[in-house]
Amino acid sequence: METLWFVLVSFMLTMYVILDGFDLGAGIIHLLVGRTEAERRLNLNAIGPVWDGNEVWILAAGGTLYFAFPLVYASSFSGFYLPLIIVLWLLMLRGLGIEFRHQVQHPMWKRFWDSVFWLASVLLAIFLGAALGNVVRGVPLGKEGYFFEPLWTTFTIVPEAGVLDWFTVIMGLVAFFTLTAHGANFITLKTEGEVQARARSISAKAWWGVTIASIAALVATFEIRPAIWTNYSEHVWGFIFPLLSLLGLIGMMSYNKLGQDKSAFLSSTAFIGGMLASTAFGLYPNLLPASTDPSYSLTIHNSAASEYGLTVGLVWWIIGIVLAAGYFIYIYRAFRGKVVLPAEGAGY
Repeated sequence: METLWFVLVSFMLTMYVILDGFDLGAGIIHLLVGRTEAERRLNLNAIGPVWDGNEVWILAAGGTLYFAFPLVYASSFSGFYLPLIIVLWLLMLRGLGIEFRHQVQHPMWKRFWDSVFWLASVLLAIFLGAALGNVVRGVPLGKEGYFFEPLWTTFTIVPEAGVLDWFTVIMGLVAFFTLTAHGANFITLKTEGEVQARARSISAKAWWGVTIASIAALVATFEIRPAIWTNYSEHVWGFIFPLLSLLGLIGMMSYNKLGQDKSAFLSSTAFIGGMLASTAFGLYPNLLPASTDPSYSLTIHNSAASEYGLTVGLVWWIIGIVLAAGYFIYIYRAFRGKVVLPAEGAGY
């Protein structure tokens, strides 16, 4: 049962990165694809019907983590208190940037909130990547299962490292370039004309950043956390996840050159899914590895809720996910196809 909940939490986090990831990517490229007010409105309207719903996945993932692995939830939210507050503010600023820009019809007002939306999207992508880097690297857990990390210490890999060091910064860059390409692929899929051409060009350029940063992260992971590859040597079938990620990476560039926008977007989706699944497979059964002493690590065995609670909770999780899936299927089908710029005063 603990393994099942590990898979479910990993699945929900992956869904958040895939779905809200293209929203973040659209924000990162917002000022690049939108050179006029009409083009920026087009970019925002491409994600307008779905961006707030996509963010629900991180709340649902947090709730699932709280229910299934309460000790990990408590430890993470206390140890990562500072970066979590920063992420909370960035999420709020990003929403404010989208919603406030059309409240006052003045170029300076719109430009200010466009810049807020762009900057919050950039920093969120980097912080989310750094968060994953912290989990891979390990955190300074004590015997009681708790820790606290400052924003940075020496920028080196030490047992008492901060949130940011050279490794987590590399992981932040992987996330930044990946979500830039993912968002550009989505905007390419949803738009036409100059905006589509610019988004396609950005995706092709970001691909090189994804490739270089991913190779650097792979080499760095070999260096600082070689134990993450143990599961692959014991269960060869796990290589299906890195293979999926590699195929997605190849497909992103190949389909971009062919102008097959839907396939390019699905390829970046496969890359993200394969990359996160590969990480989860390598970490299992650890949820929060310790950089101080491996015996202090929080695993699915020493941090899970009771068997009875996990069993009952599974019933409610299934009901909830069916309702959520129904909503998302409806909303994406209702707004499928190319986005059309609404009349001035409507939309974003």
